[in-house]
Amino acid sequence: MRNTALLLIIISIWLPAPFMKLAAQGTPLISIRGETQGTTYSIKYYDDQKRDFKKDVDSIFRDFDRCLSTYRPDSEISTFNKSHAVRFHGPYFYPVLQKSKEIFLATNGAFDPTVMPLVEAYGFGPKKNLNPGLARIDSLLKLVGFEQVSFDSTMVSKSREHVRLDFNGIAQGYSVDVIGAFLSGKGITRFMVEIGGEILCKGYKDEGRPWVTGIENPLLPGTLYSTVRLTDRAMTTAGNYRNHFEKNGQIFNHIINPKTGSMEQSSMLSVTVFANDAITADGYDTAFFVMGLEETKRFLEKRKDMDVYIIYSDTSGKLRTYATGGIKNMITETAAKN
Repeated sequence: MRNTALLLIIISIWLPAPFMKLAAQGTPLISIRGETQGTTYSIKYYDDQKRDFKKDVDSIFRDFDRCLSTYRPDSEISTFNKSHAVRFHGPYFYPVLQKSKEIFLATNGAFDPTVMPLVEAYGFGPKKNLNPGLARIDSLLKLVGFEQVSFDSTMVSKSREHVRLDFNGIAQGYSVDVIGAFLSGKGITRFMVEIGGEILCKGYKDEGRPWVTGIENPLLPGTLYSTVRLTDRAMTTAGNYRNHFEKNGQIFNHIINPKTGSMEQSSMLSVTVFANDAITADGYDTAFFVMGLEETKRFLEKRKDMDVYIIYSDTSGKLRTYATGGIKNMITETAAKN
């Protein structure tokens, strides 16, 4: 799916074959890993039956890509982008459309999956063609607007030719939820699913300990800035420092404001969202990046179902953080601020 997800460092030691060790109370901890959506996945779960779900998980990922990958010309979303309408074949398209509409309306369009023409104009996405001239951006903005997409539980259509969808800002989070639902359906109650840095944790580790994950230092990629103790919540991160490129002295970042068509400069370096499910967290982390620090704070005063941890740069260039009350006590900052 997307190969640009912000890296979150998982604070754990991955186990060699047979990917299993015994927890303190004797329940085996199973660990499986692999590749999907242009990135990697890591899954840990406790299972008395010692079942290995890797083949099942890989099969789910293949079906997911056949539905929502813009990098596959034969996927359902690619078919829609080339046509006027499609009927759903797999179970994944409709839920992502529903959640996308919910977030689009709640954020006044700060999250908008019809941003695909702009994504491609800036050289991101499958085509990798950079052509962000102002006149072209103004023209492409006419194709952006989720109100131009109509759907029900059976099909999706567009009101204007060349309107295209890009779920890279939300689909990876949804794939985490899909795997979590699969594990729950198998009777697994304690697990951590991580795909490209998007995480869902359920239950506790051995001895009642929460799962522990890490948030990367935006100024020193590959090192930790903070650790987070997490249980029964999802966690996703968006950032503007990892997926970018420079051309003719200009920096192009992958997070685009769908209302202006620009990649606006922001003091925020990374936004981590905590929610009950990863699809919600994933969609909102992109929206909050577009909205900015102060607007995000005001938004969350009315939304107690989510928490955020934001790393930003102050006017002197020093790193600062902002955390909402529901997650503040679960975070330990491990790096000295520059």
